[in-house]
Amino acid sequence: MSDGLYVTGCEPATGKSAVALGVFELLARRVGRLGVFRPVVHARDGADGVVELLLPRAAADLTAEACLGVPYAEVLADEDRALSEIVARYRALAAQVDRVLVVGSDFSEAAASRELALNARIAANLGLPALCVVSGRDRDAEGVAVAVEVGRDALRAAGCEVVAVVANRVAPRHLPAVRDRVSGGPVPVYVLPETPVLTAPTMAEVARACDARVLTGDDAALGRETAGVLVAAMTLPNLLDRLVDDVVVITPGDRADVVLGVLAAHLSGGLPAPAGLVLTGGMEPAASVLRLAEHLPAVVPVVVTEHDTYATATLAGSVPGRIGPGAPRKVDVALALVEEHVDGEELLDRTAVARPRVTTPLMFEYELLDRARADRRHVVLPEGTDERVLRAAERLLRRGVVDLTLLGDADEVRAAAARTGVDVGGARLLDPCEPDLRERLAVEYARRRAHRGVTMDAARDVVVDVSYAGTLMVTLGMADGMVSGATHTTAQTIRPALELVRTTPGVSIVSSVFFMCLADRVLVYGDCAVNVHPSAEQLAEIAVTSADTAARFGVQPRVAMLSYSTGRSGSGEEVERVRAATELVRERAPELSVEGPIQYDAAVDAGVARTKLPGSEVAGRATVFVFPDLNTGNNTYKAVQRSAGAVAVGPVLQGLRRPVNDLSRGATVQDIVNTVAITAIQARGTAVP
Repeated sequence: MSDGLYVTGCEPATGKSAVALGVFELLARRVGRLGVFRPVVHARDGADGVVELLLPRAAADLTAEACLGVPYAEVLADEDRALSEIVARYRALAAQVDRVLVVGSDFSEAAASRELALNARIAANLGLPALCVVSGRDRDAEGVAVAVEVGRDALRAAGCEVVAVVANRVAPRHLPAVRDRVSGGPVPVYVLPETPVLTAPTMAEVARACDARVLTGDDAALGRETAGVLVAAMTLPNLLDRLVDDVVVITPGDRADVVLGVLAAHLSGGLPAPAGLVLTGGMEPAASVLRLAEHLPAVVPVVVTEHDTYATATLAGSVPGRIGPGAPRKVDVALALVEEHVDGEELLDRTAVARPRVTTPLMFEYELLDRARADRRHVVLPEGTDERVLRAAERLLRRGVVDLTLLGDADEVRAAAARTGVDVGGARLLDPCEPDLRERLAVEYARRRAHRGVTMDAARDVVVDVSYAGTLMVTLGMADGMVSGATHTTAQTIRPALELVRTTPGVSIVSSVFFMCLADRVLVYGDCAVNVHPSAEQLAEIAVTSADTAARFGVQPRVAMLSYSTGRSGSGEEVERVRAATELVRERAPELSVEGPIQYDAAVDAGVARTKLPGSEVAGRATVFVFPDLNTGNNTYKAVQRSAGAVAVGPVLQGLRRPVNDLSRGATVQDIVNTVAITAIQARGTAVP
């Protein structure tokens, strides 16, 4: 079995980095400690784009320097000596990780034939199977087939095992013909379409090419992809007629009218949203104009260059687009392409990557997305204008994880998406204030709350609240689940669910769990977010429900009922409450492995367990931890999260008939993505109440 995979282009401009990113993510689903290695780089002490892209996604603690081989100059001076150094540095890295993804050179220093031969020789000396990438750009089916054969045969001639070929950047109209032409060969050939966003430069890359300094705009805004340049040498009305989304507007720095007009277009929602402004001639707008730009809710990037307008347009129009960590949209597009067009299981099996024995945080997150994608559900997001929600929505839609509804005024949602630079065209946009929808929701709310004296007039006022609207959509079957809380409190998210969705049969309370993703395993903590001081009966319900949630997400439940005492070593009202809860769990779910009362150290440490509870099935091996109260649970999960570097996924609400989940108001885009995937998985097998 090999300890890695070698990804190499067979010619220039194949889009190898995007393919490598997708393959890296595939490997990370089975490999706990995955490293990245670049055998040939421009300079050992300089930044390498591929390492910058992949290293932050690796589970292993590696330095960038450890991931680099030798500079190209050393290869040209003495290839044999350079190869020996490459092998030595690779072996040093491989000793620190489980597998290594090696990404070949960039075809920028020599003729293509020599470069391919060099990569073939390196792969053979590292003893790695190869995945070769060929370009389908400007080629028909026959041309792609020839490129595939040439690349595959060249690697084989050097003694490499070729596990697969990727024909990348194929014109969409040629996809069926290319797939038909290359199928049935000795190795699988995966065909990926040309996707313009991957080759579009970001605003930051345009700024660097023009030697520009940034006046306004954060990293997210500068990471937006561009779609060409527009020189603003005309009056503002004519300029606005020529604006298109994501264009870079180039104008002299003293054109305040253009600056203000572009800023207004960026905010309007009714006009195309430009990616940014490049001001030429070294001239900055008046201070009052800059202050206005800085105080706008969404700042369009404004940069200034000393070059004149003609030189700036020439430089900006010739910038090559590259995929990097500062371009999250490109990352999502690349991952979606590989997920859609590459048979990941087949590739991993051919690369001899065994199923993992441990579960890393990255593996757990990938498993969530894969499971949600396999049985695609519909989730409603009430906070349709929040930037994080919009970015998460684009990621989920591009990767085909769920179907989405975004709530809010449709024009406002589109405007917010345009300002953020995301595409949520695949989502359904609904406004709870729209008369027909409002009436439908009001009828349902009044019916369900009639016992509380709710009238239709009162119901019409309630259902325009997006949290209530989203929850009612779930109860009506218009969506399978809801995720909210990025801008709303936990109470605002949960209250409508308690009123309308209610609990599953046999469960009297709603509770929550966090999936605590440690370096080598996933633990389940409950309840850390909802119930302040549950009774023994409620603790038992939380334990049984948490065990069911754990099993649903692939964690074998071994339940620890936590207390400050283990076994019979202590007494007191709090210990007795946990002891009584443990007995109730055993009565209600005799098939569950449960232990309690038990201290945390005895639950997780096998050595302590042998001393305090010898012979226990749970002690030292617990996977589900039930805390005696909210104070203990909330503080413990945060302590483990911060001190142990664990990834806390949640809170995940449980006990409801249909899934409604709450976000932290500090939630990241990835937090939202994970929670939506969890909600989709929870929705399986549930029925409209």
